[in-house]
This record gives sequence, C-alpha cells and structure tokens, in this order.
Amino acid sequence: MFTRYEGAAWEERFLPRLTSKQVRELPKERALVILPVGAIEQHGPHLPVMTDTLIGEATLTQAFEKVGGQEQIWLLPPISYGKSNEHLGLPGTISISAATLQGLIMDIAYSLHLSGFRKLLLFNTHGGNVDLLNVVSREIRIQYGMTVFYLSPSSLGGAEGIIAPEELEYGIHGGDYETSIVKAIKPGWVQDEFLIAEVPDLGGMKFLTLEGRIRFAWRMEDISASGICGDATQATAAKGEIMQERITDTLALALAELCSFDVEQVRGGLSPLEAEVKR
Repeated sequence: MFTRYEGAAWEERFLPRLTSKQVRELPKERALVILPVGAIEQHGPHLPVMTDTLIGEATLTQAFEKVGGQEQIWLLPPISYGKSNEHLGLPGTISISAATLQGLIMDIAYSLHLSGFRKLLLFNTHGGNVDLLNVVSREIRIQYGMTVFYLSPSSLGGAEGIIAPEELEYGIHGGDYETSIVKAIKPGWVQDEFLIAEVPDLGGMKFLTLEGRIRFAWRMEDISASGICGDATQATAAKGEIMQERITDTLALALAELCSFDVEQVRGGLSPLEAEVKR
C-alpha cells in the first residue's frame, strides 16, 4: 500500500521540506535531484485518471526506503500533468502542450542550477512524455551545463516472467501491467467490475509496433474503443507487488550510480584543440 507524504522520501529526502539555508548548505558535488513527471489522463473504465502520476509517486516512495543514507538524493514535487493530447476528448484527461511542459521543466532546471545543483533525474511514468524528455534533457545539458538523466520505471525490467510477452508488447495503457501495480499500491482505486481486455490488431504487421522498432503516430481513438491497450482482466495485486519490489530494488541501486556518475569522465580521447595544447 502507498500513502502519500509518508516515509523517507517525504520526511527525509523531500527537498522543499528544507529551509533556504539548509538547501544552500547541502553538499552538491554528488547530489541528485529527482523530478517526477506523470500525467492525468483517462485509463479506461477501471483505473483512475491519476494512474501515471500515482505509479511514479509510489515507486519513488518505495525506492527511497532502500536508498543508502549517505547518498545526497532529493525529491521534488511531481509535475502531475503531462503531454496527453493523444487522449484529449476522453473524460478526465487534462493535458498540457509540449511547449508548456518543456518550458516548465526548463524553468525548474534553471532554478536548481542557480541553487548550485548539478544533477537532475527526470523520472517519467507516461509514454506520451518520452520523446519530449529526450529533447528537453539535452537542452538542459546544453544551456545550463547540468548532467541530466531520464528514465521510466517500466524500463527497469520488473515484468519479465510475470506479464505475458504479447501483453508487454501491446499492453501499453491500462492493461495487465499498470492495473496490477495500481492494485498493489492503491487497491481501492481500481474498479474491478469494469476490467476489460482490448489489444490493437497489429498481428499482420512485421515491422510496425506501437512503441518500438518502426512506430506510427496515433491517437487513442485510433487504436482503442475502450481507452485501454492491454488485458486488465489478468491483473492481480500479487503481480504488482512483485514488479514493484523488483523495480524499486533496481532503482535504489541505479540512483546511487547516478550520484557517482561524472559526464566529464566519459569521453575517451582528446579534442583537436586539447591535443594541440598537449603537444
């Protein structure tokens, strides 16, 4: 079960809980600031419109219980709204534009930069944000010199052997994966009597997929009548608990690695100018 604003994430690692003096005095050489980015959008008749944001908050809350006390890892309030215009017109969806979301993240990054922070993780739980976060991460690096990471917890491999391969491929919205996790973290928010299964028909396609290989632009109404893609009828809280345990175990280790990472040490050779100076 997940309770908002409880646990180490909120009591010990929530950056806005500190005073200005405390923030100024934080050691920032290895400090990592995490900005969760989610969405408020329809997830079919059975899941709350807060599903993406809820999963992000719960995952970080659980992962922070596993983070070593010596690490300088700090959590920001989530950006609960995302670029969800593929769901607009379906009740409950609240979308902001790509330009608005990019501007908001850029402004937050600039503010952190002025406070002396050097590392930022964009922790994303909505597929519609992915391409934008790739762009904005590089813009922050170029404009402010910060080291920027971005990840989605679903990329950390917690579902193998639990979710069927076809469901992993096509169950991208409101299916077994997301429904199982919400059942584990907020079971009262799942409407079990409305669980359904709907999978887009791409069986005849060799190369086209929804989110991999060759992709095509789609609105939700193009690929689903119900508003979901996947089989929610197979979801269980037990699956969600196992996946969250796996994901948060991996995430806790990954966060420590991000703290120690120095982008300046990645390059293998000297630039032409540096080589000339060395000679």
